[in-house]
Amino acid sequence: MIFAKVIHGLKVGHLTDQVIRRSKRMILDTLGVGFLGTSTAVFHKASQYSKIYSSNISSTVWGQPDFRLPPTYAAFVNGVAIHSMDFDDTWHPATHPSGAVLPVLTALSEALPQSPKLSGLDLLLAFNVGIEVQGRLMHFSKEAKDIPKRFHPPSVVGTLGSAAAASKFLGLSLTKCQEALAIAVSYAGAPMANAATETKPLHIGNAAKHGIEAAFLAMLGLQGNNQGLDLEAGFGAFYANYSPKVLPNLDSHTWLLDHQDVAVKSFPAHLSTHWVADAAASVRKHLVTETALFPTEHIQRVVLRIPHVQYVNRPFPDSEHEARHSFQYVACVMLLDGDITVSSFQKHQINRPQVRELLSKVELEHPPDNLPSFNTLYCEINVTLKDGATFTHRSDTFYGHWRKPLSQKDLEAKFRANASRTLSYDTVESLIKIVGKLEDLEDCSMLTTLLKGSSPPEAALTSPQCNASM
Repeated sequence: MIFAKVIHGLKVGHLTDQVIRRSKRMILDTLGVGFLGTSTAVFHKASQYSKIYSSNISSTVWGQPDFRLPPTYAAFVNGVAIHSMDFDDTWHPATHPSGAVLPVLTALSEALPQSPKLSGLDLLLAFNVGIEVQGRLMHFSKEAKDIPKRFHPPSVVGTLGSAAAASKFLGLSLTKCQEALAIAVSYAGAPMANAATETKPLHIGNAAKHGIEAAFLAMLGLQGNNQGLDLEAGFGAFYANYSPKVLPNLDSHTWLLDHQDVAVKSFPAHLSTHWVADAAASVRKHLVTETALFPTEHIQRVVLRIPHVQYVNRPFPDSEHEARHSFQYVACVMLLDGDITVSSFQKHQINRPQVRELLSKVELEHPPDNLPSFNTLYCEINVTLKDGATFTHRSDTFYGHWRKPLSQKDLEAKFRANASRTLSYDTVESLIKIVGKLEDLEDCSMLTTLLKGSSPPEAALTSPQCNASM
């Protein structure tokens, strides 16, 4: 009952300036990777499947002006797009928090009656409720603090966060909030076996979809076990050492996002590979000059000292999804090319002869002090040449990690690069302005109109809140 009280009781006034600022960054980044994801094969497969469903009520599929779906399926395909390249944000304890929540709110904002109008602050509050529930649940387990081994966290806590956000946005009563969470527990969970496959993005899409369904079913009177979040046979089935704690009361509520920011990725791959890329980039500076390319033929071996994370140990990846989950591949691409981009994971890039040759020289070591936690892990790379020369560098924190966050300028540059593949220049710039002043937005329909990919409405370009400085 305590979670339902928090969800029902939190108000706009509880939001702090830092939570608003951080969540706006998360929203902008999530929209960008979602627009980019509409170009992927898994998005198109999920979209084709979802077209069999129809409803009198429909919501926008991001970047697709002529494609609308029932709210649950719009949230599903937008969630799939967000995680289709593993380019979305990552939190600690480990999960991708935004992708399960934001598609729910953009879908519902169009499906709900437009009187009274839903504001940007309404969206920010519901978004942060969804993020907060995920974080609180993960803090109830020691296992959740490590990189996952059994269940993919967005499919577990993301489903509950989605249900919480939907309940808040829909204005559900305390009792109905409680029922929505109880129902969502039975929707939760997807095993890690499908990591590095085309199926993994469905985990985010399903979390978004199932959260809306749980809220809708609760509204219709469906009931579940209201102790589901407290029981070992309930939510405790997903995490070892699961021990629910009493939540702070509303008068003293503090947001986890106030204390723990997210990591924002600069290239689309598993977060742990970003330490590898950072270390490899530093070593490369000693091996490459303006007149000399990376000396692949002179490399004896490359040693990566990283945590033991089995599903990111892929010596010879065969697909883009495997390459995104390969310590070895990311190290080789950074050493060879000096940069990693969206196109680095295309099939012809993975199969380059020089990449395959260098992959054969990579070895992994797992120092006992290098634990599988996004908060503490490091990567040390050692490159040995055939003449015996060695070059070593250790990365403890990469640019984009919560300890070293992207600047607002670089965050917006990432958004522009991702969104401009789908949207016009004017629409991209309008979205940056609207999200930047989301707390001042009086009507969320201005945002959802832009998400369609259509030309920006004149009001969005001329309203005072959008012309204010960032």
